[in-house]
This record gives sequence, C-alpha cells and structure tokens, in this order.
Amino acid sequence: MKLNEINIRDPFILPYDGKYYLYGSRVTTPTDEHYWGKQDGFDVYTSTDLDDWSEPKSIFECTPDFWGERDAWAPEVHRYNGKFYLFASFISKTHPRGTHIFVCDTPDGTFVPVSPDPATPSDWECLDGTFYVDKAGKPYMVFCHEWTQIGDGTVCAVELSNDLSTPIGEPKLLWKGSDYKDVVGKRGGANYVTDGPFLYRNGDDLLAIWSSFNAQGYVELISKSDNGDIDGNWTVLDTPLSAEDGGHGMIFKAFDGKEYFLMHRPNSRTNERPVLTELKHDGEKIFI
Repeated sequence: MKLNEINIRDPFILPYDGKYYLYGSRVTTPTDEHYWGKQDGFDVYTSTDLDDWSEPKSIFECTPDFWGERDAWAPEVHRYNGKFYLFASFISKTHPRGTHIFVCDTPDGTFVPVSPDPATPSDWECLDGTFYVDKAGKPYMVFCHEWTQIGDGTVCAVELSNDLSTPIGEPKLLWKGSDYKDVVGKRGGANYVTDGPFLYRNGDDLLAIWSSFNAQGYVELISKSDNGDIDGNWTVLDTPLSAEDGGHGMIFKAFDGKEYFLMHRPNSRTNERPVLTELKHDGEKIFI
C-alpha cells in the first residue's frame, strides 16, 4: 500500500529498529447509532521507506471484559523502559470518554491494559492522551479535557507511576482552547476544541502541537513552555503550523535524520489520509 491509500485519522509513526510503525483511528462507515462508525480496535502498518506500507495488522480489539465499547481513537505507541506503551481513547454507555494505557513487548504485538481503569479522571470527558518524560525523568500523560463537557476545552498533564499504571496527583491545566487568538467555537457558541496534543523538544525549547478550529477550518497549532519543561507557563503561538484542513499531528525523526510532521487531511469523515511533510527549523521556530 502507498501512504495515500491508507484510510485513517489521527496518524502516528514510531520509528524502531529499521522499521516505521504507523497507527491511527480506523475510519468506518457512519451509522445512525455511531456518528463515526463503530470503531472498536487498532491496527499497525509497517514500512522501511515511508513509501510502501504493509497491509494492516490488528494490535488491539475491544472485548466484553474491557470497559471501552467503541470510539477507539488516536492510538499512540511510545517506547519506554524497554517496553511499548499504547495510549488510546474510548467511550462506553457506562463510562465517559477517557484515555487508557496498554503495554506490549513489541510494537506490533497484542497490547494489554496496564490497569483496569483509564488514566484520565473518571468523571471527566477526556481524549487524545500522549506521553512525555520530563527533564528529571518523570513520566507524564498530556491529554485533552473535552469541550463537549466544559465548553472551553483544555490541555492538561498528569504525572504517572514508573510503570505507567497509575496517575499521581491531580491533573494540571496547561492551556485552554480560547488561548488561541483566532479560535472559532463549535455549534455557534463558546465551545473551543482542543485535540491531539503532541510534545516536541526543539533545542532547549519544549513545544506542543495540537489542533483546534479557526475561520479556515481544522488547524495545527503550536504552544510553548516558558521554562523548557512540562511545569512551565504555556503560551499558544499566533501562527499555526498548518492551516490546510488537516490536523491531529505528530513529529518524528526518520532514520536518515530528517524530521517529519504527520497529520490527517482532509478533516472530513471517510476521506482522511495520512499526510507527511518535512519539518523545517528557523532559529526557535518550526514550520513546514
């Protein structure tokens, strides 16, 4: 398969041991019951050159003994302490949307939960958890508190135990959707989306890319910490990284040393494709 033949949202690439591993939210046919279709698992695609990709291989399927029933969204796989950890979001009839963490010995094996409960607060509507290790070596999950519950969506961080099985303390607010000066609300009101945070170190700076909406549509934005770490004060930069009807992106370094920005585009149901663009640097700034 070629990259533009793969039909997923929220793409994520893990380079490991000479291969690229591509994950994403399955795109399924919408139904009257499920707006996005009944997404109930995750696949991985592999490549050695970022051009030719394998057929999908399942790495997780929702089962009756797992709390999440559907809306299996935004899988990310991170290597940490010799294992591979999958961060992904789900919802059920009895539990609000939340991010769960899974573990596997390989990036393309069957992932199992690290604990019975999601890592996000049990009474919050949350999604799009990502992973970050601070300068002191402490692991964190960064995630979105949904605009569907609080109106002005937020991005928060919570410290995790060393085995990533347990949140430590209360989540800390990093920034709000309304912190972006050109944000446009959903459904005609002050409902500001925060989607898909991903943290990226640019020299001494700690940046986060994430998505929301402006007058042109779905955009990829940049936030910056004032102390180069997760506990700093965060500012949303005025200029988007991308404003081309695409988002929920991430950044990775290829085996040849080049860095790439990956997102889905367009942001319309059933048409989404992974789009890969080389990332450029100009002093403290990143751009594509």
